[in-house]
Amino acid sequence: MTDRKPYRHRFPLSVIGYALRLYHRFPLSQRDVQELLHERGIQVSHETLRQWNIKFAPLLTEELRHREPRRGSRWHLDEVCVRVGGVKHWLWGAIDERGDVLEVLLQEHRDTEAAKSFFARLLGEYAVPEVIHTDKLWSYGAALRELPVLHSVEHVQVVAAARCNNLVEQSHRQTRQQERGQLGFKRRRRTQEFLALHARVSNLHRQTRTTIPAALRRSNQTEALLLWREAIQQAA
Repeated sequence: MTDRKPYRHRFPLSVIGYALRLYHRFPLSQRDVQELLHERGIQVSHETLRQWNIKFAPLLTEELRHREPRRGSRWHLDEVCVRVGGVKHWLWGAIDERGDVLEVLLQEHRDTEAAKSFFARLLGEYAVPEVIHTDKLWSYGAALRELPVLHSVEHVQVVAAARCNNLVEQSHRQTRQQERGQLGFKRRRRTQEFLALHARVSNLHRQTRTTIPAALRRSNQTEALLLWREAIQQAA
Protein backbone atom coordinates (compact mmCIF):
# COMPACT_ATOMS: atom_id res chain seq x y z
CA MET A 1 0.00 0.00 0.00
CA THR A 2 1.24 3.49 -0.84
CA ASP A 3 1.46 5.09 2.56
CA ARG A 4 0.14 8.48 1.54
CA LYS A 5 -1.96 10.78 3.65
CA PRO A 6 -5.44 11.70 2.41
CA TYR A 7 -6.17 15.40 2.11
CA ARG A 8 -6.45 17.10 5.51
CA HIS A 9 -5.71 13.88 7.42
CA ARG A 10 -2.89 13.50 9.92
CA PHE A 11 -2.56 9.73 9.62
CA PRO A 12 -1.54 7.75 6.50
CA LEU A 13 -3.77 5.27 4.69
CA SER A 14 -2.08 2.29 6.33
CA VAL A 15 -3.33 3.42 9.74
CA ILE A 16 -6.78 4.46 8.55
CA GLY A 17 -7.27 1.21 6.62
CA TYR A 18 -6.07 -0.90 9.53
CA ALA A 19 -8.39 0.83 11.99
CA LEU A 20 -11.43 0.52 9.72
CA ARG A 21 -10.67 -3.12 8.99
CA LEU A 22 -10.48 -3.95 12.70
CA TYR A 23 -13.78 -2.19 13.34
CA HIS A 24 -15.70 -3.88 10.54
CA ARG A 25 -13.99 -7.27 10.53
CA PHE A 26 -14.34 -8.09 14.24
CA PRO A 27 -17.04 -7.37 16.87
CA LEU A 28 -15.17 -4.41 18.37
CA SER A 29 -16.29 -0.99 19.51
CA GLN A 30 -14.47 2.15 18.44
CA ARG A 31 -12.93 2.37 21.89
CA ASP A 32 -11.65 -1.20 21.50
CA VAL A 33 -10.00 -0.19 18.21
CA GLN A 34 -8.59 2.92 19.89
CA GLU A 35 -6.96 0.75 22.56
CA LEU A 36 -5.51 -1.69 20.02
CA LEU A 37 -3.98 1.20 18.08
CA HIS A 38 -2.61 2.64 21.32
CA GLU A 39 -0.80 -0.67 22.00
CA ARG A 40 0.97 -0.15 18.66
CA GLY A 41 2.02 3.37 19.55
CA ILE A 42 -0.68 5.09 17.48
CA GLN A 43 -2.55 7.76 19.42
CA VAL A 44 -5.97 8.17 17.78
CA SER A 45 -8.94 9.76 19.48
CA HIS A 46 -12.38 8.20 19.58
CA GLU A 47 -13.76 11.15 17.60
CA THR A 48 -11.15 10.64 14.87
CA LEU A 49 -12.21 7.02 14.47
CA ARG A 50 -15.83 8.11 14.25
CA GLN A 51 -15.03 10.65 11.54
CA TRP A 52 -13.08 8.06 9.57
CA ASN A 53 -16.11 5.79 9.59
CA ILE A 54 -18.46 8.58 8.54
CA LYS A 55 -16.24 9.57 5.62
CA PHE A 56 -14.89 6.27 4.34
CA ALA A 57 -17.58 3.66 5.13
CA PRO A 58 -19.93 4.53 2.21
CA LEU A 59 -16.98 4.82 -0.20
CA LEU A 60 -15.49 1.51 0.89
CA THR A 61 -18.88 -0.18 0.58
CA GLU A 62 -19.14 0.77 -3.08
CA GLU A 63 -15.53 -0.07 -3.84
CA LEU A 64 -15.86 -3.55 -2.35
CA ARG A 65 -19.22 -4.12 -4.03
CA HIS A 66 -17.70 -3.41 -7.44
CA ARG A 67 -14.92 -5.93 -6.76
CA GLU A 68 -17.25 -8.78 -5.85
CA PRO A 69 -17.76 -11.65 -8.31
CA ARG A 70 -21.06 -12.33 -10.03
CA ARG A 71 -23.69 -13.43 -7.55
CA GLY A 72 -26.02 -16.41 -7.75
CA SER A 73 -29.58 -16.44 -9.07
CA ARG A 74 -31.25 -17.92 -5.97
CA TRP A 75 -32.05 -15.32 -3.34
CA HIS A 76 -32.74 -16.02 0.34
CA LEU A 77 -34.51 -13.16 2.12
CA ASP A 78 -35.25 -12.57 5.76
CA GLU A 79 -35.69 -9.74 8.24
CA VAL A 80 -34.56 -9.40 11.84
CA CYS A 81 -35.53 -6.97 14.58
CA VAL A 82 -32.81 -4.46 15.50
CA ARG A 83 -33.11 -1.64 18.02
CA VAL A 84 -31.55 1.65 16.98
CA GLY A 85 -31.50 4.29 19.68
CA GLY A 86 -34.09 2.26 21.60
CA VAL A 87 -36.54 2.24 18.65
CA LYS A 88 -37.50 -1.01 16.95
CA HIS A 89 -36.33 -1.30 13.34
CA TRP A 90 -36.23 -4.17 10.87
CA LEU A 91 -33.03 -5.19 9.13
CA TRP A 92 -33.94 -6.70 5.76
CA GLY A 93 -31.24 -8.98 4.37
CA ALA A 94 -30.68 -11.04 1.24
CA ILE A 95 -28.01 -13.58 0.39
CA ASP A 96 -27.42 -15.91 -2.57
CA GLU A 97 -27.20 -19.70 -2.53
CA ARG A 98 -23.50 -19.58 -1.63
CA GLY A 99 -24.14 -17.51 1.49
CA ASP A 100 -22.75 -14.21 0.16
CA VAL A 101 -24.66 -11.13 1.30
CA LEU A 102 -26.40 -9.31 -1.54
CA GLU A 103 -27.88 -6.37 0.34
CA VAL A 104 -29.05 -5.16 3.73
CA LEU A 105 -31.55 -2.40 4.38
CA LEU A 106 -32.65 -0.96 7.71
CA GLN A 107 -36.32 0.08 7.77
CA GLU A 108 -38.86 1.04 10.40
CA HIS A 109 -41.61 -1.22 9.06
CA ARG A 110 -42.20 -4.78 8.00
CA ASP A 111 -45.07 -4.21 5.58
CA THR A 112 -45.55 -4.48 1.82
CA GLU A 113 -44.06 -1.07 1.08
CA ALA A 114 -40.95 -2.00 3.04
CA ALA A 115 -40.65 -5.26 1.11
CA LYS A 116 -41.08 -3.41 -2.20
CA SER A 117 -38.38 -0.93 -1.21
CA PHE A 118 -36.02 -3.79 -0.46
CA PHE A 119 -36.76 -5.55 -3.74
CA ALA A 120 -36.22 -2.28 -5.62
CA ARG A 121 -32.84 -1.89 -3.93
CA LEU A 122 -31.86 -5.43 -4.89
CA LEU A 123 -33.00 -5.08 -8.49
CA GLY A 124 -31.02 -1.86 -8.78
CA GLU A 125 -27.82 -3.87 -8.24
CA TYR A 126 -28.56 -7.39 -9.49
CA ALA A 127 -30.38 -9.15 -12.31
CA VAL A 128 -33.80 -10.72 -11.78
CA PRO A 129 -33.27 -14.02 -9.90
CA GLU A 130 -34.65 -17.43 -10.79
CA VAL A 131 -35.89 -18.31 -7.30
CA ILE A 132 -36.64 -16.28 -4.18
CA HIS A 133 -36.75 -18.03 -0.79
CA THR A 134 -38.57 -16.25 2.06
CA ASP A 135 -40.33 -17.07 5.29
CA LYS A 136 -44.11 -16.94 5.68
CA LEU A 137 -44.27 -13.15 6.07
CA TRP A 138 -47.17 -12.05 3.86
CA SER A 139 -45.41 -8.83 2.84
CA TYR A 140 -43.08 -10.75 0.54
CA GLY A 141 -45.88 -12.32 -1.46
CA ALA A 142 -47.79 -9.03 -1.70
CA ALA A 143 -44.69 -7.19 -2.90
CA LEU A 144 -43.95 -9.87 -5.51
CA ARG A 145 -47.49 -9.57 -6.87
CA GLU A 146 -47.18 -5.79 -7.15
CA LEU A 147 -43.84 -5.85 -8.98
CA PRO A 148 -44.37 -7.04 -12.59
CA VAL A 149 -40.66 -7.68 -13.13
CA LEU A 150 -40.81 -10.45 -10.49
CA HIS A 151 -44.01 -12.18 -11.66
CA SER A 152 -42.07 -14.95 -13.40
CA VAL A 153 -39.80 -15.63 -10.42
CA GLU A 154 -40.44 -18.80 -8.42
CA HIS A 155 -41.31 -17.97 -4.82
CA VAL A 156 -40.45 -20.60 -2.22
CA GLN A 157 -41.74 -20.06 1.31
CA VAL A 158 -39.83 -21.73 4.14
CA VAL A 159 -42.10 -22.89 6.96
CA ALA A 160 -41.38 -21.69 10.48
CA ALA A 161 -40.39 -25.15 11.68
CA ALA A 162 -37.73 -25.42 8.98
CA ARG A 163 -36.13 -21.99 9.24
CA CYS A 164 -32.73 -23.63 9.56
CA ASN A 165 -33.02 -24.29 5.82
CA ASN A 166 -33.02 -20.56 5.16
CA LEU A 167 -29.34 -19.65 4.78
CA VAL A 168 -29.92 -16.00 5.59
CA GLU A 169 -30.69 -16.91 9.20
CA GLN A 170 -27.01 -17.68 9.72
CA SER A 171 -25.94 -14.26 8.45
CA HIS A 172 -27.83 -12.58 11.31
CA ARG A 173 -25.36 -14.01 13.83
CA GLN A 174 -22.66 -11.57 12.79
CA THR A 175 -25.08 -8.64 13.09
CA ARG A 176 -25.89 -9.69 16.65
CA GLN A 177 -22.18 -10.01 17.46
CA GLN A 178 -21.50 -6.50 16.16
CA GLU A 179 -24.52 -5.17 18.06
CA ARG A 180 -23.20 -6.59 21.32
CA GLY A 181 -19.66 -5.38 20.62
CA GLN A 182 -20.90 -1.81 20.13
CA LEU A 183 -23.31 -1.98 23.08
CA GLY A 184 -26.22 -1.37 20.74
CA PHE A 185 -26.76 0.83 17.71
CA LYS A 186 -27.40 4.53 18.24
CA ARG A 187 -28.32 6.27 14.96
CA ARG A 188 -30.19 4.87 11.99
CA ARG A 189 -28.07 6.38 9.21
CA ARG A 190 -24.79 5.39 10.84
CA THR A 191 -26.14 1.91 11.54
CA GLN A 192 -27.13 1.45 7.88
CA GLU A 193 -23.69 2.58 6.71
CA PHE A 194 -21.97 0.32 9.21
CA LEU A 195 -24.03 -2.77 8.39
CA ALA A 196 -23.68 -2.20 4.64
CA LEU A 197 -19.88 -2.14 4.89
CA HIS A 198 -19.88 -4.99 7.41
CA ALA A 199 -21.77 -7.13 4.86
CA ARG A 200 -19.16 -6.41 2.18
CA VAL A 201 -16.32 -7.22 4.57
CA SER A 202 -18.05 -10.46 5.57
CA ASN A 203 -18.23 -11.46 1.90
CA LEU A 204 -14.56 -10.60 1.51
CA HIS A 205 -13.52 -12.92 4.34
CA ARG A 206 -16.18 -15.61 4.07
CA GLN A 207 -13.85 -18.12 2.38
CA THR A 208 -11.35 -17.74 5.22
CA ARG A 209 -13.79 -19.22 7.75
CA THR A 210 -14.78 -22.41 5.95
CA THR A 211 -13.27 -25.84 6.55
CA ILE A 212 -10.74 -25.74 3.71
CA PRO A 213 -7.04 -26.67 3.66
CA ALA A 214 -4.82 -24.32 5.65
CA ALA A 215 -2.75 -23.32 2.60
CA LEU A 216 -5.86 -22.32 0.65
CA ARG A 217 -7.25 -20.47 3.66
CA ARG A 218 -4.04 -18.46 4.00
CA SER A 219 -4.15 -17.69 0.29
CA ASN A 220 -7.73 -16.46 0.61
CA GLN A 221 -6.80 -14.31 3.60
CA THR A 222 -3.95 -12.72 1.65
CA GLU A 223 -6.23 -12.05 -1.32
CA ALA A 224 -8.89 -10.50 0.95
CA LEU A 225 -6.29 -8.23 2.51
CA LEU A 226 -5.02 -7.11 -0.89
CA LEU A 227 -8.56 -6.34 -2.06
CA TRP A 228 -9.16 -4.32 1.11
CA ARG A 229 -6.00 -2.30 0.53
CA GLU A 230 -6.97 -1.63 -3.08
CA ALA A 231 -10.41 -0.48 -1.96
CA ILE A 232 -9.08 1.92 0.67
CA GLN A 233 -6.66 3.35 -1.89
CA GLN A 234 -9.53 4.10 -4.28
CA ALA A 235 -11.88 5.34 -1.56
CA ALA A 236 -9.32 7.85 -0.29
